[in-house]
Amino acid sequence: MSVFQSNAYDVPVSPDAIRADFPDFTFDTYIDPPGQVWADFVHDTDEFVVVATGHVEIEIGLERSLCKPGDLARIPAGVRHTLRTTKEAGSVWHYGYGSFGKSHD
Repeated sequence: MSVFQSNAYDVPVSPDAIRADFPDFTFDTYIDPPGQVWADFVHDTDEFVVVATGHVEIEIGLERSLCKPGDLARIPAGVRHTLRTTKEAGSVWHYGYGSFGKSHD
């Protein structure tokens, strides 16, 4: 399974399209100010993040990517991760928790 997928969703990003791809996941949205950092999180479940606006640098384990609108990050359970919204502008990103299983490989 690839951790980062560029251009996974058309822009503007449709929350309904994300929900359709991850039907068994929770779903929510964060709106972050410029420079917001969510550092060193570890969860017991898998998580996805889809950037809707702005740019978010996402570190998942030893991998790192500057994600733009439409990009998808898959964060496996038990893996340390950090999200940093760039300082130039805020960001909006959708996320959810669940289990990737075989349907999201």
